[in-house]
Amino acid sequence: MINIQYNLSERTLIFSENSIDFIKKVPQNIINNPLISQLVRAATSIGANYSEADEAGSKKDFVNKMYIAKKEIKETRYWLQLIIHTIPSLKEDGNKLLEEARQLNLIFSAIINKTKSNQ
Repeated sequence: MINIQYNLSERTLIFSENSIDFIKKVPQNIINNPLISQLVRAATSIGANYSEADEAGSKKDFVNKMYIAKKEIKETRYWLQLIIHTIPSLKEDGNKLLEEARQLNLIFSAIINKTKSNQ
């Protein structure tokens, strides 16, 4: 399901697409609908915030936008965990997304730390 890429713009886009494909498998009902909505917003905003960071006008602005993207990764993980809890049959696919989110978090953390140390 997840094709690992090293171009972060491409990789975050693929993560968003994979998240949408995962969300399509979640049955809609009174419990799942708020989880679906939250996960769509968080998972797709990672790449959007990374794109904004990539076009930042200063290092400070870049770091700020990367922090926002990193926060969205944490929120995405939260909603994924709730959906997996609610629908155990999606655990395997959900865990793949959780792993990719974990890796993106590590990459973004390293980028932030390196950028801050070079300021």
